[in-house]
Amino acid sequence: MGSVGEDTSSPVALNYFGKAQSTFKPPLIANENAYLGDIASSDKIDSTSPITSGFYRLEKGTPLVYHYTYHEMKIILEGSFDISDEAGNKVHAVSGDVFYFPKGAKITFTTEDYGLAFYTGARKEGAA
Repeated sequence: MGSVGEDTSSPVALNYFGKAQSTFKPPLIANENAYLGDIASSDKIDSTSPITSGFYRLEKGTPLVYHYTYHEMKIILEGSFDISDEAGNKVHAVSGDVFYFPKGAKITFTTEDYGLAFYTGARKEGAA
């Protein structure tokens, strides 16, 4: 018995990205301290509703202000972030915390040392 709305007419295969990540310090993307790297994306498999995932790392230094043009979920893996939005919300985020950043949100990330997070965004690879 399948889930509501599930198409059980033919099997659907999973996609495996073996050894897709070997380091947890992605490439520098902004300022002197903000790193981001897409690891895997469904955009070549499903171009109508792509999902891209990867790692985000911020080290002590310049705050990163990011305006989301897509929906994203982020889980904090190591270290900590201070995360705020234009609505006045402020959170000291630590390992295990999960965030949803809706399209249109303008978020400021800072850290006193470093923070590492895994993200999944509703966007094509490289579109951050």
